[in-house]
Amino acid sequence: MIPLPPGSRFARWVMGLFGWKVQGFALPALQGVVLVYPHTSNWDFPIGLLSKWNMGFKLKFWAKDSLFKLPVFGHWMRAVGGVPVNRRAASGLVGETVAQMRRARERGEQFWLIVAPEGTRAYTDSWKSGAYWVAVEAKVPVALAAFDYATRTVVFTEFVELSGDPDKDFALFAQVLQGRQGKHPQQAGPIRLRR
Repeated sequence: MIPLPPGSRFARWVMGLFGWKVQGFALPALQGVVLVYPHTSNWDFPIGLLSKWNMGFKLKFWAKDSLFKLPVFGHWMRAVGGVPVNRRAASGLVGETVAQMRRARERGEQFWLIVAPEGTRAYTDSWKSGAYWVAVEAKVPVALAAFDYATRTVVFTEFVELSGDPDKDFALFAQVLQGRQGKHPQQAGPIRLRR
């Protein structure tokens, strides 16, 4: 495991003020994909941002490339971990992200992509597949993270190697994430791949 650098004491203090804590301060590799479940509230974003700063973790997230062309906003997006994605690229979203991750590996740089695979805070009956296929094609580990409102804990301790068989992998995801409770539990959908 690769330990994360010391994070922000201020972020840790703010989280503690609201009764939140983080479990997990190490990575199995320099590149990977974080799947966050369940995603049921707008509060997940600020809690996630504070957790990222708390852990000293340089997480990245997908955003439309046009957002990065705006002078001030584009700079801020990069600063907080935004990765510009050209959805019109011939290789597509998955292919472009896999290429970015491979370039980071060649340079020995950290590149962890974080995604809420439900794609919405409302109930949905499946997960979007893009981040899963990034991990499969880039051959990187997956972190199964959770904002567990029942215990006010951000859990970042579960890492899995994918088999490439969606049925097998998603059964494992469901087993690992069982019992994690979002702010609005009724909005958490089943852990299965959108076909």
